[in-house]
Amino acid sequence: MNYEFLNLADSNRRYADALKEAACRVIDSGRFLNGPEIGALESEIAEYVGADHAIAVSTGLDAIRLIFRAYMEEGRLKEGDEVLFPANTFIASVLPLTELGLKAMPAAVDPATSNIDFKRLKESLTERTRAVLVVHLYGSPCYDAQAYRELKERGILIVEDCAQALGARASEAGLNGSAYCGALGDAAAISFYPTKNLGALGDAGMVITSDDRLASDVRTLAQYGSEKRYHNIYRGYNNRMDELQAAFLRVKLPGLDAENDRRREVAAEYCSRITHPEVATPSLIEDERQVWHQFVVRSPRRDQLKEWLASQGVATDIHYPIPPHAQPCYQGEFPQTPALDEAEKLAGEILSLPIANITPADARAIADIINRFPTIS
Repeated sequence: MNYEFLNLADSNRRYADALKEAACRVIDSGRFLNGPEIGALESEIAEYVGADHAIAVSTGLDAIRLIFRAYMEEGRLKEGDEVLFPANTFIASVLPLTELGLKAMPAAVDPATSNIDFKRLKESLTERTRAVLVVHLYGSPCYDAQAYRELKERGILIVEDCAQALGARASEAGLNGSAYCGALGDAAAISFYPTKNLGALGDAGMVITSDDRLASDVRTLAQYGSEKRYHNIYRGYNNRMDELQAAFLRVKLPGLDAENDRRREVAAEYCSRITHPEVATPSLIEDERQVWHQFVVRSPRRDQLKEWLASQGVATDIHYPIPPHAQPCYQGEFPQTPALDEAEKLAGEILSLPIANITPADARAIADIINRFPTIS
C-alpha cells in the first residue's frame, strides 16, 4: 500500500459542496474585498483563539511583517533593535525582520520540542533585545509561563509565529487570559496556506492581538497605510485577504478541532509504535494540546531512512532542510554559534512522516515499516 504525504484534494473533499456554495455566495454578492465574509471570519477566529482582534491579511509572512512594522511605527521598535528567533525555523519567520532593519538573532532550540529552549534563552538576551519571535513549530506550543513573565518585566515584546499551530493550547493561560496559541503573547501571525490544518484555497493569513492600538495600525498598514479612504497616514501595503478565501475558511473552521483531534490520534500511534533504536519521536506533552501540523522524527541516518520508506511506499518530506542562517540570501550574515551548529545538526536528522491524510491504522502500518528499517550491523 502507498501512503501519500499530502493530498489537498482529499483534505478538501468533505467540504467540496459547501466550498462551492460559498464561492457562489461571494460571486452573487458582488463583494470581493473588505466584505461581510472578512468581518465574519475575523470575529470567528478572534473568538476561537480568545483574543480581542483578528485582522485578515494576505499571507502569514505579511502578518509577521505587519506586526513588526506596526510596532516600529508606534516607536516600540526601531532599526537595529534585536529580535530573537529560533534558529531552526522556516525562513518566513526571519525575512520581515531583516527587511525592516531589525537585527535578527538566532536562539537555541530544544531538540525534544524543536521550539525555543527557554532554559537557555538568557544566553541570547542583550541590552538591545526588544522582542522575541516564538514559533510554535509543527503545532506544538512554545510557552513557558515564567519565561514569558520575565520577558514582559524587561519590556520585551512577545510575538507568536502561529503559522502551524491554530487550535494548539498551552498548559496555562498566557498574557491575555487565553491558553490558545495566538493569544499567549502580545501579537501573533497565522498562516492559512493550503497545507495548514486550517488551509485556504490559496494564500491567506491573519494577525491576532488584544492590543487595540496595534490592531488599528496593522489594519491601516494592510490597506495602503490608509485609516480612511484616500487618507494615508503610513506608507503602507496592499495586504488584504479576499472575500473568497475568507468564505472558504469559514466553511472549514468548524471542522478544525476534529481535524486536530484526528492528528493527535495519529501522533499517539506513531509515538507508541515506533521503537526503532535509530529513530526518535517527538515529545507528547500531556498537559498541552498539540495539533501536529507535521509529525517529525529524527534519525542520524535520515537520508537512508527516507529512501527506505520510499521503497516501501511511504512518502515523506523534510521541514526544513536548510536553516535560515545557511540560506544563500543570508550567507555570512550570522556569526557561527553553538545555536546555529545545533540547528544544522537538527536539519540533517529531521524527517516528516505522513499525518494529513492518514488514519491511526495507517500510522500503525507506517510505524511497523520504520521498525523494519535495516540497522547497520
